[in-house]
Amino acid sequence: MSAPSTATATATPAPQQINVADLELPQLAEVKRQLEEELSHLTSSFAQLKQAQAKFRSCIESAKEVKPENEDKTVLVPLTSSLYVPGKLRDVENVIVDIGTGYYVQKTRAQAVKHYEGKIEYIKTNLDALQETIQKKQDNMSYLVNIIQSKLQHANKRD
Repeated sequence: MSAPSTATATATPAPQQINVADLELPQLAEVKRQLEEELSHLTSSFAQLKQAQAKFRSCIESAKEVKPENEDKTVLVPLTSSLYVPGKLRDVENVIVDIGTGYYVQKTRAQAVKHYEGKIEYIKTNLDALQETIQKKQDNMSYLVNIIQSKLQHANKRD
């Protein structure tokens, strides 16, 4: 016979909130460094999303340029944003769409435009949320800098 097992639940303690005004200058400097890193990462992510949004807008323009009057004409086909090769348009109703991770599908021009508009809208939603987060972090940074300056002034008055 084995003894019944008893499991003790260990509750994860809730994170403590600390008033930054109570921290010493070296601790404040570390918090400031962490905030700067977070802001740098967030602004970099914001810039990358903006670039992706511009790329999708460019894709929409490319899809709209495929017109029936260009059938069998030699055109420059974009392979990348800076590499174009000559080619002839045989099917002006359909385009090949990069749907990500190296997968391509055939869509009508209207479907391609709708696909890329959806991507742009999704990125816009993320950009809006990211902008709000960046603003909050910048506000936190301003508050932190004010506290550091206040503590430095107070320390200089004692000397």
